[in-house]
Amino acid sequence: MRVNPSQNEPGLDAEAGLDDEQETVFVGSGIHPAVIAVWAAIIATGNLLPTIPILGISGTFTVSVAFVPLAGVLFGPVGGAVCAAVGSFIAQLIAPHTAWLGPATFLVGTINAAAVGLITRGRWYVTAAIIGGGYGLWFLTPIGTDAAIFPFIFYTAGLLATAAGALVWRRLATRTDSGAVPAARMATGVFFAAYAGFVSSAGIANFAGILLYDWPATMWRGLAFVAPVERAVFSLAATLIGVPLLIALPKIGVRVGTAALHRTESRAQVPGPEDRPERTE
Repeated sequence: MRVNPSQNEPGLDAEAGLDDEQETVFVGSGIHPAVIAVWAAIIATGNLLPTIPILGISGTFTVSVAFVPLAGVLFGPVGGAVCAAVGSFIAQLIAPHTAWLGPATFLVGTINAAAVGLITRGRWYVTAAIIGGGYGLWFLTPIGTDAAIFPFIFYTAGLLATAAGALVWRRLATRTDSGAVPAARMATGVFFAAYAGFVSSAGIANFAGILLYDWPATMWRGLAFVAPVERAVFSLAATLIGVPLLIALPKIGVRVGTAALHRTESRAQVPGPEDRPERTE
């Protein structure tokens, strides 16, 4: 999508706070596609770095696990999902040992980034519905029914994180440009959104894992207390990486996170030709 400030309407750029040059933005995110491509490359290359074992099962996480939810924070649900899908798909090609769900592994990161982006852009209820869907899928299997404690602890924590993240991001999105965003508030918003994203993708991935590998109920009962802590560590890593980027990138002209939202809102507030007073000779 190309957004071009009109060259024939005096004062438009000044009122909108836009540059004189034309801008190319990704539909729904207000971010240049080159920026999304760079982050997708970071996600892909992150899978070449040392892996982290998943406690209780034979799978592994890679360092890029912290980069995936940040795609949703930085670029929103659409841009973030595209970024995570491309990066994760390339990653499973260059590091096939990480593709524990085969060709469909990239969908885990895609759901994660989309769920996070939905929270940061005010559509938290869709993320809550995704986690709710994970609840439903869990109890479709006998193993899931026998390990009911797992979703009651882990998925419920995801719903609480969704609600908390929605509240924080609402305050972040409605701030005025005259006031700087407190780093602590931004960190809180990133942490809760990332945690909810991990739980959203886990709901689908865990169901697939039960169907494919027949992981026993005893394992899931133990993971009910491990998985929430494990995802909290990953969310903390995403927070430590993401907050400095959210603060620094807008300062060099890369509009991400709430900065992209405020820029979009500024454009929306620019009066159209029908709203401007007619000139009198």
